[in-house]
Amino acid sequence: MENEKQNLSKEKNDETLENPRDQFMVISKDDMRKRGWTELDFIIISGDAYIDHPSFGTAIIARVLEDAGFKVGIIAQPDWRSTADFKKLGEPKYGFLVTAGNMDSMVNHYSVSKNRRSYDNYSPGGESGHRPDRATIVYSNRLREAYGDIPIIIGGIEASLRRFAYYDYWDDSVRRSLLFDSRADLLVYGMGEKQILKIAENLEAGLDIKYINYLPGTAFIADELESLYDYELLPSYEEVKNNKKQYAYAYKIEYLEQDPIRGQQLVQQHGNRYLVQNPPVEPLKQEELDHVYLLPYQRDYHPMYERAGGVPAIKEVKFSLVSSRGCFGACSFCAISFHQGKMMTARSKESLIKEAKKIIAMDNFKGYIHDVGGPTANFRKPSCSDQLSRGMCKGKECMFPAPCSKLKVDHEEYFEILRELRKLPGVKKVFVRSGIRFDYLLEDEESRKYLKELAAHHVSGQLKVAPEHVSDNVLSYMGKPGIEVFDKFREAFYQVNEEIGLEQYLIPYFISSHPGSRLEDAVELAKYLRDINHHPDQVQDFYPTPGTMATAMYYSGFDPRTMEEVYVAKSAEAKKMQRALLQYHKKENQQIVRKALKMAGRKDLIGYDKKSLVQPTH
Repeated sequence: MENEKQNLSKEKNDETLENPRDQFMVISKDDMRKRGWTELDFIIISGDAYIDHPSFGTAIIARVLEDAGFKVGIIAQPDWRSTADFKKLGEPKYGFLVTAGNMDSMVNHYSVSKNRRSYDNYSPGGESGHRPDRATIVYSNRLREAYGDIPIIIGGIEASLRRFAYYDYWDDSVRRSLLFDSRADLLVYGMGEKQILKIAENLEAGLDIKYINYLPGTAFIADELESLYDYELLPSYEEVKNNKKQYAYAYKIEYLEQDPIRGQQLVQQHGNRYLVQNPPVEPLKQEELDHVYLLPYQRDYHPMYERAGGVPAIKEVKFSLVSSRGCFGACSFCAISFHQGKMMTARSKESLIKEAKKIIAMDNFKGYIHDVGGPTANFRKPSCSDQLSRGMCKGKECMFPAPCSKLKVDHEEYFEILRELRKLPGVKKVFVRSGIRFDYLLEDEESRKYLKELAAHHVSGQLKVAPEHVSDNVLSYMGKPGIEVFDKFREAFYQVNEEIGLEQYLIPYFISSHPGSRLEDAVELAKYLRDINHHPDQVQDFYPTPGTMATAMYYSGFDPRTMEEVYVAKSAEAKKMQRALLQYHKKENQQIVRKALKMAGRKDLIGYDKKSLVQPTH
């Protein structure tokens, strides 16, 4: 392929329609005929309904490939019980791209208690049942059945977080890398724009898929190791399956090498073959990120879903702006750093303003931009200048156990963007609903100024924040700051609201049964909720999902950072007690709360005074 196709901003040519970019992507043979196409270059198989919006990975990858001159089609939520749906667009010239969608298909299907969900936010009308369990595996194997030895590339959150041997909560066992069970040729992990363009270029140039095994941000299967060099060998699949301490150690190495500058190639043996992960790809530069988000998305679900009432997932993001990628917060229970990486990249103010004007021009825009953010709204720049040359610090975190002395804290650019957005004609309010790292905000010398501006202009009556717990013991396993930091933020928030004459509230999120949380820690959290007079309607039990530090703790019983043992509440009763303590005020929980308090040696909290959590049994 000519060199200009490497540029994300290259104009697409050879179009047979007047403005094909001002339409949805191809989903049918009829769409192909209208464009004058008899064959597609790539077909994307997705577990989600097709929504042409930059909050959805399928839309981004399709638009990026289209922008580079490739003919792309989408088969959304095919019937996996036969090969018929997988053949409806014909055989692509170069290969299939497979994703389970914006969510892991098992998380999409099952609650933390492993009950089947009755609602699917990413399906027409919110109806469940439109995708299989472990969708990436099922789709890829159907494609093998239909087309045999055709290139299959898997990606998205499900593939990305299951690229090594991983603990599967729903099977309660360690499974092989997704590459083996899917029988795919290549796995793209992380944000895939750079990788997918390079793969496409190589395939177009005639290179066999088995030789496209050198790209950063990809993983593949090798039969031998003689052709590899300078790699780190992880404990094998068999070792991590049979030895929990080895599982924790393997995760430690995987986590430490998740860096595009200093990261090593990692190898994990599976039987007589090897899973090989190339180092992470460097994040897109600002101008590349700007271009990706300004491609001609239709910013809505495909009209074919209208009869079903649309696709619910569009509601939260239709009038929102993605401003950044990556997160150096590194919370143990979050997979963002293992997927997007810790290095921050952000879009320019000009790009965000331009996209906002597109939103304003939409027929059903009511004047409210619902969000401007990313994994963490107030992270926009690299945490320090050193990481740009040597990568993130190995074995150290930017924010934990305390902010690093080299941490660069700057909110001015972010708030300048918010100011410009709210000045735009037609905009009534610009909300910030992405996560705010309150500890990072407090590190800013101008924190009170920014907090006041946030409260005055960008909060819709409630600001959701995530202290997650109050016990120093649990917070250390979570990688979160001590509760005194949240208390400082909480006090400042209510003070600035009083100053500006607004009655607004903080809604803190807490997690029960996180690895390391003992019964006495849950009691401490219940007491804190009592003292701040907060009664959560919903409580999130810790959900062990692939790719997180906390899941490695949950399964192995060891903290990968220290390789020391960690307590994990696994029995149904232990988890029920911790969850009930967070909602001690509910009548249906009082019996188990009494039992938990007695077991924790805290009968003093059973009584009739203000300090009591529950009353005695009559």
